[in-house]
Amino acid sequence: MASTLSLQADILADCACCNNDFLQLHLSDWSSAFGTLPDDLPPKQPFLDRPGILVDVAQVKSSLSTLAQLASFLAASSPHSGDWLQAMPISSCGLRLDDEAVRIGVRLRLGLTLCVPHKCHCGALVDAQGLHGFVCKKASGRQARHHALNDLVALAVVSAGILCTKEPPGLSRSDGKRPDGLSLVPWELESH
Repeated sequence: MASTLSLQADILADCACCNNDFLQLHLSDWSSAFGTLPDDLPPKQPFLDRPGILVDVAQVKSSLSTLAQLASFLAASSPHSGDWLQAMPISSCGLRLDDEAVRIGVRLRLGLTLCVPHKCHCGALVDAQGLHGFVCKKASGRQARHHALNDLVALAVVSAGILCTKEPPGLSRSDGKRPDGLSLVPWELESH
């Protein structure tokens, strides 16, 4: 209403039955709640909205009882936290989420319970929030992302014209652990 005030005045100039005092009432209420108005009236909508939004945010923050709820609220209200909802669902680019991925994403964003409390196969207890999966070293998603990243690096090396072998056999260390993410690149020393 504030940004189109001059247009409204032009349209309603000849209408005696339309008395539009709503904006003045709102500005009076706003001024009594949040202080003096700027000199350039009517103010822009974001200027009018911001103080009320800050009051609402403070009220929600004060009502949160656990640290996990506060973390979920801050993550959901951070800039660009909802950008994944705007992604076009293009399967060929890997942007199409299945129903389960959307369910998990929405529940994590809203801080809702995600699963029934249980014991993870690594031995740790998993609460109803299901956040243990983000830190569990035996989580299946972590392994899939790890292998996808290794494949991406290997593809980049091969596309640069360099022969590459991902985690070649026979690289066992003396402590029995497998080296992680090792690639052999054949280099040739040139003598000058």
